[in-house]
Amino acid sequence: MLGYVKNNNIQLNYQTFGHHKDETIVLIAGLGSQMIHWNVAFCLQLAEQGFHVIRFDHRDVGLSTHLDHLAAPSFSDLVDAMTFGKNITIPYTLDDMVEDTIGLLDALGINQAHIIGRSMGGMIAQLLASQYPQRVSSLTSIMSSTGNPNLPAAKADVMQLLTQATPNPQADFDQYLSDKIKLAKRIASPAYPFDQEAMTALFVEEYHRGYNPNGFKRHLTAIAATGDLRARITNITVPTLVIHGTDDVLIPIECGEDTAKTIASARFLAIEGMGHDIPSALYPHIIAAFGQNLIKHV
Repeated sequence: MLGYVKNNNIQLNYQTFGHHKDETIVLIAGLGSQMIHWNVAFCLQLAEQGFHVIRFDHRDVGLSTHLDHLAAPSFSDLVDAMTFGKNITIPYTLDDMVEDTIGLLDALGINQAHIIGRSMGGMIAQLLASQYPQRVSSLTSIMSSTGNPNLPAAKADVMQLLTQATPNPQADFDQYLSDKIKLAKRIASPAYPFDQEAMTALFVEEYHRGYNPNGFKRHLTAIAATGDLRARITNITVPTLVIHGTDDVLIPIECGEDTAKTIASARFLAIEGMGHDIPSALYPHIIAAFGQNLIKHV
């Protein structure tokens, strides 16, 4: 089922899989990513395990509200603010995106859910479990971080690919797709085949659903403005699983280890050969890990 909810003057587009009376899983996407990065096949496999699955577009991406009236700082301005303490306008933080997720649950009449987040979505999921423990049945943080400034950074070439100016797709769509694929291939799981045809189709669909490069910039600012999560997530007691790939060049595995170390109840699962993506070959393994996390804490 596809639909929209509105809260805090933000309209969120969402989609559900499975039966609404089953326990709910909410999938939270990453930086600048639309909900379709949670593959339909992955969502259906979760639903087949007896879950009501929800994926949604964050604010500023896809078919949710684009906050174009808010400033979108450049990456250089963001670096200056973080390095030299310069002031920049902060459109919103990850806390606002936590409230978006809670608003989605409220609008759908869901009191409690299993929260699964990837990358930036993992940070949002951690904050949600900390601030709203009564709303969270379990937490899974995938390829994410605590925001600890002492952790290893992304590889330099990866950061350049992530933050460089992208071609205007209306002027040169082929070059736009080429740049997107170049980054996707660089951060992909080296132990698994890279499906370039599927990734190209995903990026084409994203463009037509809701192209918004300034949303990516505002998401990046939200991460930077929220900062180090460690002091805020030490209170998490819900069943927690932290999953990270051994070959993640965007968010190194030390970041996942730090998340698991900070959350006392967390179980850490390192996946050999996995990068900053979830190859379809790993779906059964990851879904089985979700189930083990729940069984372990029943």
